[in-house]
Amino acid sequence: MDGLVLIDKPVDASSFDVVRQVRRLAGTRKVGHGGTLDPFASGLLPVALGSATRLLEYLLGADKTYLATMRLGQETDTQDRTGQIVARHDVPAGAADRLPEILRQFTGSIEQVPPMFSALKKDGVPLYRLARRGEDVDRRPRRIRIERLELLEINGLDACFEVTCSKGTYVRTLAHDIGRALGCGAHLTALRRTATGSFRVEDAVRFEALVDGGRTALEARLLSPLDAMSGYRQIELSGTEARLVVNGQLPNALAERLTAEKVAGPICLVAGQRLLAVADCRRKTPKNWGLEKVFNTP
Repeated sequence: MDGLVLIDKPVDASSFDVVRQVRRLAGTRKVGHGGTLDPFASGLLPVALGSATRLLEYLLGADKTYLATMRLGQETDTQDRTGQIVARHDVPAGAADRLPEILRQFTGSIEQVPPMFSALKKDGVPLYRLARRGEDVDRRPRRIRIERLELLEINGLDACFEVTCSKGTYVRTLAHDIGRALGCGAHLTALRRTATGSFRVEDAVRFEALVDGGRTALEARLLSPLDAMSGYRQIELSGTEARLVVNGQLPNALAERLTAEKVAGPICLVAGQRLLAVADCRRKTPKNWGLEKVFNTP
């Protein structure tokens, strides 16, 4: 079984819980997901099976959109509702009026310090293990990009916002930093992923329905590897070109064409409705175009 299934993960299930169930339904261990969602978060979790797992790096690198709610006036050690409250502050008068301007300060290319409760490693040890031992180590800021950050509503101490962000963004850290900028602290209380790249949660199957429907439900919702790359440019190959590509050769004429057109990769090379390969380049010259992934199964 090869392809991609879009799953609406419920709250209190881990991303690995979802992968484990898909493995059971598909009868294969070659299953992976396109970006971890914490157990307290819900929403879109793309899950790849078989040869489509080789495409996960493109899903992992895609921008993601979230609906998030943060509680003003309280900070937790995990920066979300699963942690212990470590600080309480009065929310200043006029905070609601100041929030839109503060959100604008966090839009664009910014630096973000990863949280201690994360799977990132320090000297080979996951940070969350160090955090559970009460340790706090220096973390190098990472450059991320917030494409869009919009305040949706404020209800008492809870502020709901929508964010579209780059790979590597911690939304709970974003909420924490916004709270610090507001002068009262904050932590994330709810998170729902609504989009990954070109995929939307409205097109996903509820996890419970998938489990209840079994293998039949999984097969019915399975997207092809080509559909999994729907957000990328596709080039239809001739018969001669297709034979070269499935044997690991990128036709020189095609490489020269892509270079002349100043095409940015990755590019899907297609024959009919079948994804044959993904091509990419580093320096935009013909000799540096190459095949990153080749799928030569019938």
